[in-house]
Amino acid sequence: MIGFLKRWRIGAATVVVLLAVLVSAAPAAMARTLKATDTAHLYKVSVSGSNLIEQGKATGTLPGKMRATVNIGATISGTFTIYVHGVGTITGHGTAIPHGSGRFESFKGSIVVTGGTGRYAHARGTTGLYGTFDRESEDYALVIQTTGTLSY
Repeated sequence: MIGFLKRWRIGAATVVVLLAVLVSAAPAAMARTLKATDTAHLYKVSVSGSNLIEQGKATGTLPGKMRATVNIGATISGTFTIYVHGVGTITGHGTAIPHGSGRFESFKGSIVVTGGTGRYAHARGTTGLYGTFDRESEDYALVIQTTGTLSY
């Protein structure tokens, strides 16, 4: 009986040590979240069929450069990559509904972050998308703003 109790204590102590190791490692494996507000000023690089290829500077919580393929019609849709200075990329897609008919057309919608590279390899999130489109500029200027939470 004494041998059984000693083996049980050793087994229980081993389980406690393993649980302590797992719990101390858990925060490193948990997803981080970041509340972000960013603005991108984009200009036309090229046109491919009905798609505009746009790029420009992104400022705010995740500063860097942004490149997007955008289709502007009854709805605005597209894909994007944000190149965050020195730490990786964030990729995703979005849709928005345009409002107005003058030179500047506003739009409102949402984006879905689907991944990335580097620090943002596991990035995920959905956030609001707001902006304006200059119908009369030669470079099809887009100003895009997003505000939301990113998990990575």
